[in-house]
Amino acid sequence: MKLSTVELAKIADQAIDAATLAGEMIARSRPQEIKHKSDRGSLASQVVTEVDRRSEALILEKLKPTIEGFELGVLTEEQPDDGGRFDADYFWCIDPIDGTLPFIMGVPGYAVSIGLVCRDGTPAIGVVYDPVSETVYHAIASAGAFRDGRPWTPPSNSESLSLFTDRSFLGSEGQEQITRVLEEVARDIGLSGLRIDVDAGAVMNACKVLTNPLACYLKLPKTDGGGRLWDYAATACLFKEAGAVATDVYGEDFELNRGDSTLMCHRGILFATNESLASKIRHLLSTKS
Repeated sequence: MKLSTVELAKIADQAIDAATLAGEMIARSRPQEIKHKSDRGSLASQVVTEVDRRSEALILEKLKPTIEGFELGVLTEEQPDDGGRFDADYFWCIDPIDGTLPFIMGVPGYAVSIGLVCRDGTPAIGVVYDPVSETVYHAIASAGAFRDGRPWTPPSNSESLSLFTDRSFLGSEGQEQITRVLEEVARDIGLSGLRIDVDAGAVMNACKVLTNPLACYLKLPKTDGGGRLWDYAATACLFKEAGAVATDVYGEDFELNRGDSTLMCHRGILFATNESLASKIRHLLSTKS
């Protein structure tokens, strides 16, 4: 069953309501109990709070009519993958709080992320709610990208290149290579230099790329840890509809319905303002690896 643009728009409205409701709850909350889900991967992928679970419950309750009415599958960060995403024509891909570390620290950089993904891995809807700025970003396949309900075209023209990434970047094996590559890209384009911002989670990092004139979010391939389907499903749709770039570091579309894992960083992550910037980054990565 292929959903029409009208049906997708109605479903997107439900996702916007769900993300906003959860985000408003999150904005009023502070974590009282912090649990460790595992001892592997980055710290951000290990921790969960009771607010994550409350957010997830609110979202699922709000989306229940769409799940039942359109027979949608569900993949969410805080529940085991039940495999329903492989049988349904579409599935919700939900991160109830992306950027748990910024949330725990009480600083900006966290968001609610809800994506609707086709069985073949194509993003159909992307909704992001930033509880700090009370901003809603959303996109619908073939219908465009929106910011607070208005058609959204990302800005252009910049004096510097910005890299938005998470705290795990600092001291990582790839820090030197990524920094060297992006500094060379900045010089080639004639920019003043490279600016690095490491304060946000994956979802807000991607949104910052779209809200800055010339920017990227880059992660080299890895075999475990954070960087899962729910971290990128919504923003992949936003980028596609905004005319920006969301691919792996080899230029291939994200595998948003992987059969063998929910890990997304196995082929790296590259969000970029435009294809020209993305191509330069990919070329230098391939020659300096």
